[in-house]
Amino acid sequence: MKSLRNARAGLVPVRVMKGMSGAVAALTIAAAPLSSASATPAAAAPLSAAAVTAARPSSAPASVAPLNIYDFYRTRAGAPLWLSSTAGDSAQQLIGLLKSADLDGLNPDRYGVAALETAVADSHSADPKAVQRADVMLSQAFVAYVDDLRQDPGVGVTYVDAPLRPAPPSAMTLLSEAASAASLADYVRSMGWMHPIYGQLRAALAAHRYADDHERGMLQVNLERARVLPATKQKYVLVNAAQQRLYMYDRGQPVDSMVVVVGKPKWPTPMLTAYIRFAALNPYWYVPPDLAGEDVGQFVVKQGLGYLDKMGYEVVSDWNDNPTIIDPKTIDWKGVVAGKVNVLIRQKPGPQNFMGRMKFMFPNQFGVYLHDNPRRDLFLQSVRYYSGGCVRLEDASRLGRWLFGRDLDWQSAGVEQPVMLAQPVPVYITYMTAMPDNGAIAYYKDVYGRDGPQLATQSANGAAAAVGH
Repeated sequence: MKSLRNARAGLVPVRVMKGMSGAVAALTIAAAPLSSASATPAAAAPLSAAAVTAARPSSAPASVAPLNIYDFYRTRAGAPLWLSSTAGDSAQQLIGLLKSADLDGLNPDRYGVAALETAVADSHSADPKAVQRADVMLSQAFVAYVDDLRQDPGVGVTYVDAPLRPAPPSAMTLLSEAASAASLADYVRSMGWMHPIYGQLRAALAAHRYADDHERGMLQVNLERARVLPATKQKYVLVNAAQQRLYMYDRGQPVDSMVVVVGKPKWPTPMLTAYIRFAALNPYWYVPPDLAGEDVGQFVVKQGLGYLDKMGYEVVSDWNDNPTIIDPKTIDWKGVVAGKVNVLIRQKPGPQNFMGRMKFMFPNQFGVYLHDNPRRDLFLQSVRYYSGGCVRLEDASRLGRWLFGRDLDWQSAGVEQPVMLAQPVPVYITYMTAMPDNGAIAYYKDVYGRDGPQLATQSANGAAAAVGH
């Protein structure tokens, strides 16, 4: 577990790019029109598996394996998806995305864009087979693109629970979701298969909505981080440590948010994903042994042993449920402060307890969790980098009500009383130094120093690519 140390000022958003008129509109810029004429395909004949395989663009690299999307078209009796009378300009939007896949850190050549443009142009004829071939090619390229996007690019996230690692959906799932969208064209423009933050950051990057090369680099860095955020419609918690804010998501959109306190630069809050499994009411605070001198010992030396009683601290033999309580008079407290004496200390539940009245647990190797806190003044500050790594909540009761669907009754609960969630809820702790903000992009200082290495890697990769040309 992490500690709560003396406060140090953090940092606030340092720049907001204004004028993003519609975050998804910028995606259209990347999509050059294929033809001014709209496609009005003839009725499509049922597809065979052989026909689907044959429609794979011949120009695609060998590394792009044929995708089995036969089952999807069979459920539609061969009806086109991208070239239907209701698809709008979705085919053009998709090809525009594929042509600009370098913005995603991907190679546009993987998707056979030239062959797609030719096939779509041919589909304007009255030949049903041309429509069929173009539609299948678009679906195959789409599935390949999403398969590449929905992978972890290696941004330093720890996946405590393996099921939360990003993974591409099956071709059937992906295409069925696209087909069920209220507007396929809007679904493509907004990149509905990704987290909303991703689509908006990419839109800003595609439309060159940045002031300089540094901001462009920050957009690219954060676009990579956004790739690992979920596209699920289920409820989950998202914590952005760089913004010092927590969001509650449901059905793909934030439904509530609150400010939080996160780790000092010296003890940064890690990027991780895990399942919140239970709440602990009236918790102990277990003081990390390496912080015992700074958080407790120095005050015992200055104020005497009465400080322990005032704050509800007790020295214990171990972290078990029923440890032996050790007489604090037997402890060399100056040695504790000097780091020469190890001691285990816990703080009993009560108004002074640094965990507050509840904590939300997602067991992990960092000892990090979400918790209440009695230091209410910290939440009124504009910068909140004060903790030892855990996330302190502005309104723990509100989060508990959202997670459990009811108020958590800590008043009548016992010490460290667990309350299990019927269904675990994912939490994603990220570090987004560029975030969509009401049609603009808000930039945050890189307090934890994580942007620099990624920017350096991008520069090195760009230089290598230039040499390769």
